[in-house]
Amino acid sequence: MKKFLTFNHILTQYGKFLVTSFLILAFYSCDFGEQVKDHKPKKVKELNPNPFVHSENVLLAESSFVSGQDKPSVANGYALEWTEKIDNMSPSQDTHAKRANIGETVSARCRKVYAHAHDYNINSISNNSDGETFVSADDLRINLWNLEISDQCFNIIDMKPSNMEDLTEVITAAEFHPIHCNLLAYSSSRGFIRLVDLRQSAICDHNARILQHGESSGLKSFFTEIVSSISDIKFASDGRHLLSRDYMNLKLWDIRMETSPVAIFKIHEHLRPKVRL
Repeated sequence: MKKFLTFNHILTQYGKFLVTSFLILAFYSCDFGEQVKDHKPKKVKELNPNPFVHSENVLLAESSFVSGQDKPSVANGYALEWTEKIDNMSPSQDTHAKRANIGETVSARCRKVYAHAHDYNINSISNNSDGETFVSADDLRINLWNLEISDQCFNIIDMKPSNMEDLTEVITAAEFHPIHCNLLAYSSSRGFIRLVDLRQSAICDHNARILQHGESSGLKSFFTEIVSSISDIKFASDGRHLLSRDYMNLKLWDIRMETSPVAIFKIHEHLRPKVRL
């Protein structure tokens, strides 16, 4: 009898254990099912495969186009509010705003062609202070143009000899005086600067003041003409001083002093012993 009760007790306990295990498994299976359902992989929108744009920047760019945040912009990228602020600017501020000129593109186009007046490469173009004329210079000639007439010019300086074997120098630069429209300066490969008055003669190459440094007349060497050739000249805004550049020096001239510059700024001093100057 005791053995039967013991066996019956064991079956009862075992049955409870099975029921409990079944309930626990059922509970966890439901819980895990919900968790798996919640954590299913979501499809991510494909990003632009541009190697130069970081993915975070793409996300920021996409977020800026969310409905409700979309704001109109103009062609060059400025926001519309910025253009509205420009409309409310004062006249002085408006002057600076016009430089931006939102929505307008700036392009250069040829208005006139002044052609067939030079046989050699043009090395200088200088506008006159009168606002009506300009000069163009090549190695041997300087021509005077009127801005309104593109098919006719006047040759004011001609350094071309009748025999090209007699050629000793060429024109390297030409510059109008910034104040007096009748004064023109031009430089040469021999280191001379000539200042001419257009009122004195139609051909100005024989009536010129020559600005020449005294050391140019010293001993000559193979490199003398190369290093003394003036590459460019420029008037100061006061019209009294002129700056010239050769290979070894920058020279500041007073146009009333012909024999020497008022200041010399030496360049490439480490080359001077090699060229024997």
